[in-house]
Amino acid sequence: MNVSTVAASRTSRIAELNDRVREGSDPTARILITRACLATFCGGDTAAGLLAQAGLMAAVRATEFTADCPERDFAELSFRGERVFLKVDYYDETLTWGSEDPADPARTVRVLTVMMPEDL
Repeated sequence: MNVSTVAASRTSRIAELNDRVREGSDPTARILITRACLATFCGGDTAAGLLAQAGLMAAVRATEFTADCPERDFAELSFRGERVFLKVDYYDETLTWGSEDPADPARTVRVLTVMMPEDL
């Protein structure tokens, strides 16, 4: 295999693993919704907060990615008329350092953060 084929295969594998996080099928992943994001959609009400989280995750699962994001690790989406970002980061097994190999699920814990633009 040539270098570009190996790189494309690696990128494809990372994208597949990131999709598993968004779909809720990666038991090792962490999913975070920022305080600002929740405040925007629930106003401190617990029931509204739970509904907002469920709605946000449904929107995250349905996110379409552009060609300029081959790993499918960052996207902008619209939820209830507001811009929301999602970002997948790659950490080592202890969540202390960045992962040495994001294509290896045994060595990587993925953290999906759902946030507002001002959280960047």
